[in-house]
Amino acid sequence: MENEPVILYEDNQIIVAVKPHNVPTQEDSSGDPDFLNIIKEYVKIKYNKPGNAFIGLVHRLDRPTGGVMVFARNSKAAERLTKQIQAGEMTKKYLAVTVGTPRDMRARLGDWLVKNEKENTVTVSVAKVEGAKFAELDYKVLEYNSKVALLDVNLYTGRSHQIRAQLANIGNPVFGDAKYGGDTIAKGYNLALWAYQLTFSHPTTKQTMVFKVFPPLEKNPWKLFQVEKYINTVKPE
Repeated sequence: MENEPVILYEDNQIIVAVKPHNVPTQEDSSGDPDFLNIIKEYVKIKYNKPGNAFIGLVHRLDRPTGGVMVFARNSKAAERLTKQIQAGEMTKKYLAVTVGTPRDMRARLGDWLVKNEKENTVTVSVAKVEGAKFAELDYKVLEYNSKVALLDVNLYTGRSHQIRAQLANIGNPVFGDAKYGGDTIAKGYNLALWAYQLTFSHPTTKQTMVFKVFPPLEKNPWKLFQVEKYINTVKPE
């Protein structure tokens, strides 16, 4: 099929797949092919299912962000995965390349974020204001050079544009991020933000499942760093 997804794991409860950069997680006003419908079409064709295959969307990645996602194959699995997310039991780790190197090599950032729906951006507020949501993450600088740095990022909350806005707020926007000032040295490049690890409990067996996947190592800015040194996983074919 066209837009054949990269599947890391599947059974009758879940599908774990790799969302490419610049593919919307779900249908949006652009009308471009979205990852949810790509996964639905994959299931429909592979299992010869008549009608519309059920696939539950339990979490999202921003359109320009790539990486690992889990989808539910039925409503019960969707409900159980959603409860894990709400309880903070599903953990996500990201790699980000920033413009410049953060002042602190390791830090925890907690900020109030305000969403501008019209502009589809978020801004960091100095205090809790109406509509603000608390966002928290920590990062560790893995490697850096004179222009860019490779960060390992742990999310504690899953706010829209959270990593992008919080890193931009400390003066180190994500490489290639036109919305938040990260395209000063990176015009025309993909956003250098990648969901490389996802950990959760299987909705029925309760087994802890950990999935890791490399960003596109052959492309800038990823190829500037020794990414393989920091992620213990199998390179994509």
